[in-house]
Amino acid sequence: MPKVLIPLAQGCEELEAVTIIDLLRRANITVITAGLDATPVTASRGVVLIPDTTLAEALNQEFDMLVLPGGLPGADHLNNDSRIHKLLKDMQGKYIAAICAAPKILANAGLLTGKSATSYPGVLDTVSTVNFIDKPVVRDGQIITSRGPGTAMDFSLELIEILVGRDIRAKVEAGLVR
Repeated sequence: MPKVLIPLAQGCEELEAVTIIDLLRRANITVITAGLDATPVTASRGVVLIPDTTLAEALNQEFDMLVLPGGLPGADHLNNDSRIHKLLKDMQGKYIAAICAAPKILANAGLLTGKSATSYPGVLDTVSTVNFIDKPVVRDGQIITSRGPGTAMDFSLELIEILVGRDIRAKVEAGLVR
């Protein structure tokens, strides 16, 4: 079964983080949430999330995909953490996904150069090396990006399809009564 790492930073967008975690787990994908430290994460709207582990501990494991939730200041905290940038480099060749404000982390790490991507409006406006696509979810090779809280379900379903196939995606989606 695929294994996915979702780092959670203070001020992350809870709707994105919880939707991604929930839907991937509905598909029986192993999801590990990791806080930047050992404290509970207070998300952007005050919801408190308890990560499974710390990022330091998670870095000792292998993952098939890295998913970065957005929200502010959560995406800024992820972007300012050198371990996240090292992880992005280490994960090249595997799937890397980011939603909302988090695609700027991929851009800052040089992973979006010459790639098509999307983000929350305005986040990638100053990144001239990215082919910005105004769609809910954009996949360019092994990089998957999405717009924001309103696209979190579509984003999560796309990640499921990538990791375990169209049939499992359809089964999860049917259970959501969309």
